Amino acid sequence: MKADSGGDASRAVHDEMAIRNLVTSYADAVNRRDRDAWRDTWAEDSEWRIRDTTVVGRQAIVEFWVGAMASFEGVIQMVAQGTVSVTGDEASGSWTIWEIGRRAGEGSLVVGFYSDRYVRQSSGWRFAARHFTVCYRGDLPPGKFDPFPPKL
Repeated sequence: MKADSGGDASRAVHDEMAIRNLVTSYADAVNRRDRDAWRDTWAEDSEWRIRDTTVVGRQAIVEFWVGAMASFEGVIQMVAQGTVSVTGDEASGSWTIWEIGRRAGEGSLVVGFYSDRYVRQSSGWRFAARHFTVCYRGDLPPGKFDPFPPKL
């Protein structure tokens, strides 16, 4: 990236950091089961595709997520490497996600890939679309989930 006197290069770095923060805020909200924080990562007219299901509109996405999260005893989502490309008020990115979960006493490890589109809104960057592909799924030995501590 070519640096200038704080103009375009500075904005590009700021935008990329804001999008990276959006992605990690999403995972943190999953880990804490924080419905409101998770909802706030989505644009109003967004789209979420997870496996064979596509949900459109923030309210419908949140309702689907709440139902899906209710089936988990515990879940921990971790963001691995990712890329971001910004063009004006729109951007795209991709992320590898690790997720450890437990349902009905059975543990699982999922490694997947999110392909994202983002949109800049007055409130900041939000997901316009997230498409999740499972790349690996396997069982885990027995374990115990404790809730994440409150934020300081």
